[in-house]
Amino acid sequence: MWIKGLIMKKMGLVVTLLLGVSGCASVPTADTTQSDQALEFSTPSKDKAGIYIYRADAFAGQALKKDVYLNGECVGETAPGIFFYEEVEGDREHTIGTESEFSANNVTLYTETGRLYFVEQYIKLGLFVGGANVEVVDEEEGRTEVAKTKMVIKGTCTSQ
Repeated sequence: MWIKGLIMKKMGLVVTLLLGVSGCASVPTADTTQSDQALEFSTPSKDKAGIYIYRADAFAGQALKKDVYLNGECVGETAPGIFFYEEVEGDREHTIGTESEFSANNVTLYTETGRLYFVEQYIKLGLFVGGANVEVVDEEEGRTEVAKTKMVIKGTCTSQ
């Protein structure tokens, strides 16, 4: 009986140490003026559409940063609770992608001029490490979720 208690204590210590070592991922945030402006969800510039790419502040993948791409160009690395805002040409298709465990995961989105679109990047369990995927969400859900996050500075992707 006491052996079982000792094993449980050791397992608890190992879990605590692993959680402490893993920490949380972070990326540089934009200044509040820029972030507040993006959170007004204003109509995009003439002949443009707006795309918000966000990652909710979820427990899964807290220590992971994942690259995100728009039309094959690096937007930056994501961490929990962040968003990017990009204006793109309206009335055409755009590809939003993210790195994953074995290959990139992409979603294609046809944007109409003057509209806003929301793409969620989420972490999923992988065979060896956490992977990522992207999906288009409806505007109401997107606005609600993006409002809970912070805008980050466009940056470099680790896979470049």
